[in-house]
Amino acid sequence: MFVDKVKVSVRAGDGGDGAVSFRHEKFIDKGGPDGGDGGDGGDVVFEASLSQNTLASFRFQKQIVAESGQAGAKRKKHGRSGKDLIVKVPVGTVVNSQDSSLLADLTHNKQRVIIAHGGKGGFGNAHFTSSTRQAPRVAEKGEKGDEMDLVLELKMIADVGLVGLPNAGKSTLLSVVSNARPEIANYPFTTITPNLGVTDIDKTALLFADIPGLIEGASEGKGLGDEFLRHVERTEVLVHLIDAYQNNIAEAYQTIRDELKAYKTDMSGKPQIVALSKVDGLDEEIVRDRLQELKPLLPKGTKLMAISSKSGQGLKELLREIKKQVMVAKQQTKAADESDAAIPVLTIKTDDAWKIEKIATGYTVSGRKIERFAMRTDFDNYHSVARLRDIMKKMGIMHGLVRQGIEPGDKIVIGEQTIEY
Repeated sequence: MFVDKVKVSVRAGDGGDGAVSFRHEKFIDKGGPDGGDGGDGGDVVFEASLSQNTLASFRFQKQIVAESGQAGAKRKKHGRSGKDLIVKVPVGTVVNSQDSSLLADLTHNKQRVIIAHGGKGGFGNAHFTSSTRQAPRVAEKGEKGDEMDLVLELKMIADVGLVGLPNAGKSTLLSVVSNARPEIANYPFTTITPNLGVTDIDKTALLFADIPGLIEGASEGKGLGDEFLRHVERTEVLVHLIDAYQNNIAEAYQTIRDELKAYKTDMSGKPQIVALSKVDGLDEEIVRDRLQELKPLLPKGTKLMAISSKSGQGLKELLREIKKQVMVAKQQTKAADESDAAIPVLTIKTDDAWKIEKIATGYTVSGRKIERFAMRTDFDNYHSVARLRDIMKKMGIMHGLVRQGIEPGDKIVIGEQTIEY
C-alpha cells in the first residue's frame, strides 16, 4: 500500500540517574564518595533510505521510542547509555512538527538527522568532590528525553513531473519512455498513486514522476490531485499534457495552471513544457489549429509540442527538450545553493539567558540552562536543592528575584519543578 503522509509520536530515551554512594570496604576508614554517573538516553535518528518507498510501516507504528540510559551505581560504575534508535524513511521524507514547523528534509540516501535528543545522564556524587567538599551527598537525576508529535510527508525526488487532467495520457507516456509499468485504461483516474520511471535521454538518466490526474479545485482537496501535488514540488521541470480530443483545450490548460498556482507552494512558475497528446489520429491541419489555440495562453518562452505516445510521434524531440531544460534548471539551483553557502550565518548563544515572570503564587523562572539544572535536581534531597539555589545565585537569578520583590514563602516555578524562597 502506498502511504505518503502519517502522524507519529517520538520519544528519545531518558538519562539515567546518578548515584549517591560512599566507599565501604573492610580496613578502609571513611571511604570517599563513589557514586557513578547515569548513562545518556538514546537519540531518535531518521535516516533516508532508497530501500524504502512508502510510509506505510508507520500506519501501525505510531509510537517511536528510543532506549533510556541506566542509572549509575557504587564503585564509580557509570550506567550504560541507551542505544540510538535509527528509523529508516524513504528519500524525500519531510519531517514537520504538529504546528507545521519544518524539522528535517531528507533528500539524499543515507542522510541522517537527529529528530529527538536523548536526555543527559545525571552526575553521581563522585563527580562533585573537591578540596573543600570531600563528602558530597548530591547526585543529579537524569534528564528527560525530547518528546514530540510529528507529521511525516513523502515528497518524491524526481527530475520531471507529468501533470494534466485525468486521462490526458500521462501514464501511457511514462510507460513508453521509461521502465515504469503503471496501470493504463481508457477512463479517468486510472492512476490513483504516483508512479516513478527512469528514462535514458542521450546517455543521461532522468527520473519521471506521474501523479493522478488533477481536476478543478484539486489544490483545495477535490479529487485525487490534492494529496499528490506534493510529489511534483521538487521536480525541475513540469510536462503538462493536454488531450488533443478535449472539447476545450484552452480551458483544460488553464484549469491545470490555476491549480498549480493555487497550491500551497506556487508551482506555476516552474519551467514547463506543454504537450498536446494523442495526435496520431488527427489531421495535421486540426493539430496545427489546436496548437495555435493554445499558443497565446502560454507564458513567454514556454515550449509547445505535439506528441503521440502510441505512434512515437514527437517523443524524441520532447525528451531532448526535457533534458535541456532539466540541465539548465539544475545549474541554476546549484548556483543559488553556492551563493547561499557563501553568506556567513551569525548565531547568538542564548542557553545562559533566563527570564522571570510574576504569577499569583510567586514567580516563574524560564531559560534553557536553568530549566535543565532543575530537571536534573532531586527535590527530595536537601543537598541537591541547596546546589540548585547556589546555581541560581551564580547565574544572577536570585538577585533578579529580589529586585522584583520576592518575599519569604513565595513559590519559584522552574519548568515543572517548584521550590520555596
